[in-house]
Amino acid sequence: MHSSKNGGAMAVLGFAGWSGAGKTTLLTAVLPGLVGRGLRVSTIKHAHHDFDIDRPGKDSFRHREAGASEVLIGSGRRFALMHEYRDEAEAGLDALLARLSPVDLVLVEGFKYEPIPKIEVWRAASGKPMLQPEDPRIIAVAGDRPVAGLPVPWLDAGAPETVVAFIADWLDGLAAGKRRGAAE
Repeated sequence: MHSSKNGGAMAVLGFAGWSGAGKTTLLTAVLPGLVGRGLRVSTIKHAHHDFDIDRPGKDSFRHREAGASEVLIGSGRRFALMHEYRDEAEAGLDALLARLSPVDLVLVEGFKYEPIPKIEVWRAASGKPMLQPEDPRIIAVAGDRPVAGLPVPWLDAGAPETVVAFIADWLDGLAAGKRRGAAE
């Protein structure tokens, strides 16, 4: 459990795997099922390259180019906060989680080496090794075909409803553990 900026405890679950494994595809297929169960879910996505959600010529872009440390754009439907790392190190996952408003679950895409519980997304055809044998925080592997001898559950990445059910059971287990801890 991690704390949000308002002090609320949030469950955090990563979707980890090599580039091209299908993390985004699976995460976006699972999200509607989790929300459909009444969960409030946020996501954090790690990008390994220089990315920009702004465009040259826009006022917000001009604000950043002029030296603003942060630019917040708000409308009647959403807001976006852009923070420039001028002379700062990249924020770690804990710092990013602390900026979120409280929700029931934060799904994290990327950050594969962070010490959080994770579902590994793995495709046999990728030719890449599994992360699972080296990472004890992987609680399940979602893939395109079953793998014999896994010490964690295998989930069919092509059947997002089974991944949703696994996550819901995992959250129930966290809540039960929290209740047991409070009763002691």
